[in-house]
Amino acid sequence: MAKNLVIVESPAKARTIEDFLGEDFLVASSYGHVRDLDKRKKGVDIERNFKPIYKIPEDKKSVVKELKKLSDKAKTVWLATDEDREGEAISWHLKEVLELDDQKVRRIVFDEITKTAILNAIKNPRKIDYHLVDAQQARRILDRLVGFEVSGILWRKVKSKLSAGRVQSVAVKLIVEREREIDSFVPESRFKIIANFLVADEKGNKTNLRAELARFLGNENEAEEFLKKCTGAEFIVENIEKKPVKRSPAAPFTTSTLQQEASIKLRYSVSRTMILAQKLYEAGKITYMRTDSVNLSDFALDAAEQVIRQDFGDEYLQRRQFKTKSKSAQEAHEAIRPTDFTRKKITGTKEEQALYELIWKRAIASQMSEADIERTTVKIKITGTDEVLTAKGEVIKFDGFLKVYFEDSDEENSENGDKAVLPPLNAGQQLEMKEVSAIERYTRPPARYTEASLVKKLEELGIGRPSTYAPTISTIQKRGYVHKDEKMGTERPYRILTLNNKQEISREVKTEITGADKGKLFPADIAMIVTDFLNQHFPQIMDYQFTAHIEDELDEIAEGKMVYHEMLDEFYHPFHKKVNQTIEQSERVSGERILGVDPKTNKTVSVRMARFGPVAQLTDPNNPEAKPEYAGLRRDQKLELITLEEALELFKLPRVVGSFEEKEIVAAIGRFGPYLRHDGKFYALKKEYDPHSISEVESIEVIKAKRLADAEKFIRTFEENSEIQILNGRWGPYLKAGKKNIRIPKDTDINSMTYEDCLKLIGEKGISGTKTSKKKKDEAEEKPKRKSTKKKKAQ
Repeated sequence: MAKNLVIVESPAKARTIEDFLGEDFLVASSYGHVRDLDKRKKGVDIERNFKPIYKIPEDKKSVVKELKKLSDKAKTVWLATDEDREGEAISWHLKEVLELDDQKVRRIVFDEITKTAILNAIKNPRKIDYHLVDAQQARRILDRLVGFEVSGILWRKVKSKLSAGRVQSVAVKLIVEREREIDSFVPESRFKIIANFLVADEKGNKTNLRAELARFLGNENEAEEFLKKCTGAEFIVENIEKKPVKRSPAAPFTTSTLQQEASIKLRYSVSRTMILAQKLYEAGKITYMRTDSVNLSDFALDAAEQVIRQDFGDEYLQRRQFKTKSKSAQEAHEAIRPTDFTRKKITGTKEEQALYELIWKRAIASQMSEADIERTTVKIKITGTDEVLTAKGEVIKFDGFLKVYFEDSDEENSENGDKAVLPPLNAGQQLEMKEVSAIERYTRPPARYTEASLVKKLEELGIGRPSTYAPTISTIQKRGYVHKDEKMGTERPYRILTLNNKQEISREVKTEITGADKGKLFPADIAMIVTDFLNQHFPQIMDYQFTAHIEDELDEIAEGKMVYHEMLDEFYHPFHKKVNQTIEQSERVSGERILGVDPKTNKTVSVRMARFGPVAQLTDPNNPEAKPEYAGLRRDQKLELITLEEALELFKLPRVVGSFEEKEIVAAIGRFGPYLRHDGKFYALKKEYDPHSISEVESIEVIKAKRLADAEKFIRTFEENSEIQILNGRWGPYLKAGKKNIRIPKDTDINSMTYEDCLKLIGEKGISGTKTSKKKKDEAEEKPKRKSTKKKKAQ
């Protein structure tokens, strides 16, 4: 048995580290946290200074048992979990659960998994930092108390199975507020003047030069008047200004900037980026990926310098050290970078390779020279007027860091570009006008958040920390408050007035798609209702500054400047008082809106949030006991915006679409969304189909596609019971018994499985939702019926 036991969080990390240590070391994994707050009674003893009550989950008991056995035999136990607060807490939990003596424990940290870093950590162990542990415990306890108590209120006052969280609810609020800004936005029409000129070079070859009027014109009349001024006018180059500009590289990645850039450049979700980065870190290819520091170690600076000199030349080197702007930069002391700068590419999946290359380029570029750019601004005078057109362009004189890396932007509402290359021009030169156009443009609403721009906003507000961005964004989507979706947009006309080189003004109307969005975060109706409820009753926890203040206090606990239970005490008691007041005094909310009266039936039309989602409702005011009629809202409809006419349209479902194989096809919306019904079978409709407008041809295509997919899944069934089937699923063959799916063991020969084998696999629970075999029916009939012990309800 090895004298030294090293414990890390993951098996992948364990395998990498094991290669660097000798026979005297055994590396084992805890598979993350080994215990968590007990789910009963909040898991916190509030009366005893918020003492956490921890419990080892069932699925971790065998892990703890094995680690206990190994630690008892080891002379020294090295706790090598991650260097942030979460990692420090895991080490502390391991020490407590494994009952390790202080003299036996060594805490080691490293921000990269390389042989040098691991051996150096072994030489420089330290004790567990209890300030970091307290900061993690304070966050966990605070989030449990807020989540537990506020979620309970939401179940009572809004809808069952809802949840709330100190950070997640604020993140949802940001998305809700942005959506309402977009909904209330009224676009304004204006006209943009764009002129195109032909410029001949020495050989007579003509190049297009584009110039714009610096301001917008308010309406079509103004645009027409401007074009009339241009009729017969000359266009003279009045001034050429060339200005040298230097462009500097961005700092190496922090957690948030990596998430943002991977979203923009690689189209990765925030959670996907973190999963891939974790794999790269555990494989020893990059430094620790949860950090808000932009600092690079001297070792990294030297390594980057060597690569730049060798691959690009001395003129491309500009060694620099970035300063972290964030006042909350915590334990991880270095930016995300490759562990070996000479390794430009790695083995692994395509996604891992792409993310690694992004990290390598960003880190290398941060130590490269500035780019020298010549920015040119040309002023073009329109004779006979006071108007001046402007053409902008730029030329890269020395590419510097741009040779390796260019930082992208997530901004959508930028209208002007000045990166075109301009043809050679001289002051006083008369330009040949090709055309001058006045194009109608509309003001744009603020853009919906992407995952990347939401991370950026949270960081700007000081809400959350590197380790919380990805879990927060994943949580609000998993819990149905927010969904990543695309919006098709609608067609909108716009006008163009054009003055051609024959001095004629023409008009035309074109169309454009407006309001289209893809990969953006959309709030669900329930997010709107819950946000309003929490804003009304818990304005403090929904306040951005207060949430950021809590993060600052957690930082102070981590630095040993504040005692964690004092911070919790200050927050909890006023909060708990507000919880009790809300339970007693607040009304139940459903987002209900009375839209009007159905002219055909005189029934009241309303919309509200029901158990399974937003619905429209028809209620007879003259007969309160009559059962209301319900219709689900369409995907693109909102409780806040739907009109009476739109709601009445919903009651046209279910509708007969047509027929197929001499049987009706019916379109409807059910508990699980839109569907088709044909010959007693149901076919779910995907997003591209609307049950209100789907055609007979499209419906038949859906039915045929489902049949084909089912046929490809089908492997075999049994004579004894046709409802027991062996099907081929995404992760291999499985057994379907009625509505029940049962996994088939990996090494099973499915072709030789008998009916008895299937029954054995299903177990004693029986076959839920299937027709019972004759033998089972006979057995059931022989058993005497038990008398019901339930009392009859009072009439």
